[in-house]
Amino acid sequence: MSDWLKMSAADLGRGIESGDIDPLQLTQTYLDAIDAHPLRDRIYARVTHERALAEATAAAERARAGQRRSLLDGVPISWKDLFDTADIGTESGSDLLLGRVPDRDALVLSNATAMGTVCLGKTHMSELAFSGLGLNPVKESPPSVNDADAVSGGSSSGAATSVAFGLAACGIGSDTGGSVRIPSAWNDLVGLKTTSGRVSLEGVVPLCLKFDTVGPLTRTVEDAALCLALLEGSPVADLRGASLKGRRFADLQTMVQDDLDDPVRASYSSALDRLRDAGAEIIPLDVPDLTEAMALSGVLFTTEAYGLWKDVIEVSPDLMFPAILERFRAGGDVLGADYVAAWARLEQIRMIWDQATSGFDGVLSPTAPILPPNMERLLSDDEYYVRANLLALRNTRIGNLMGLCGLSLPTGTPSCGLQVLGKPNCEEALLRVGAAVERALA
Repeated sequence: MSDWLKMSAADLGRGIESGDIDPLQLTQTYLDAIDAHPLRDRIYARVTHERALAEATAAAERARAGQRRSLLDGVPISWKDLFDTADIGTESGSDLLLGRVPDRDALVLSNATAMGTVCLGKTHMSELAFSGLGLNPVKESPPSVNDADAVSGGSSSGAATSVAFGLAACGIGSDTGGSVRIPSAWNDLVGLKTTSGRVSLEGVVPLCLKFDTVGPLTRTVEDAALCLALLEGSPVADLRGASLKGRRFADLQTMVQDDLDDPVRASYSSALDRLRDAGAEIIPLDVPDLTEAMALSGVLFTTEAYGLWKDVIEVSPDLMFPAILERFRAGGDVLGADYVAAWARLEQIRMIWDQATSGFDGVLSPTAPILPPNMERLLSDDEYYVRANLLALRNTRIGNLMGLCGLSLPTGTPSCGLQVLGKPNCEEALLRVGAAVERALA
């Protein structure tokens, strides 16, 4: 049964389908593993034993009756602590929301539950989801699976580590500037960033509503496709026969290959070679206007975040980690006219991007330019913290600024991911590309 903790969600589902895996046994195996794990309380904010066992019991009954609702019916998954969960605390990693208990599930959780998945519990995260590092001195900071002294990436830090340490078959997180893709890269997982507006945010504690997205962190591209279907109640993307032959990719040059850690640079070069060997054509691409778009981030993200949270924050600012508080408050210094002008310019740059990338099946870059930073140094060295947070988010944020879907895939080098950016609302096409890339990198 310990092998179950390493299997993909899809393979667990197939095991349930064939009768080789009992959903109740599977869930109890995961719960036992969670409770026995030394990192339990650094990964899970709350473990929902009663709910999980009740859902697993129902899944086992459906399996015996031949009435399974989806391939993942009976498969245990984790949920980032910003998805409302009925009668279970949902605090978004912040003491500002201490004791907050919703009375109903977020729509995406309700959808997944209706399709038979088992909720294991709520995972830790960066405070109010406003950091790419996964450092949260207010609550907990899960370590990277590859470095016990380093952060795991944020803000979906616990979502990633729950899967990487074998404590969930997959994790559901959110991505506003890279918060699914960064922890996926640093923990050798697949992370899917969905297009803004595609997956429901109903019942999801917000950060920046214009950029917030929901997405899965998984062991395989197939699992990511299955999770997307669960979250929105849509058909599963068809990944059969996916190939890189004849595919054209852009090797993005603007910003994303500056200041790379040596292992990241080497892994990216090796990944491109393997894609070429599999039949892909890869063409360098420079989009200079991205530099301007990135400069608008401080206006766009912080202004909306502070606008949504200022009334809550300023009642008890001392409850917050100072670095996160400072980042929120920066949004209060922006004029409304400047915010409107920034959005107008961003829309123009999005059109430039769309034209520049129209002939490609995907745009490639390293997911994160750096390896997971040291946790203690982040707490003691303010300059190191600021630089690490900005660098961690730099490459992934392009996907959010340009309004794209995106995928991070493990390259085989620990904590080094390959990012593939797709077109808006073209997740199915991106997942097919991702399945072929996954095979080439394996």
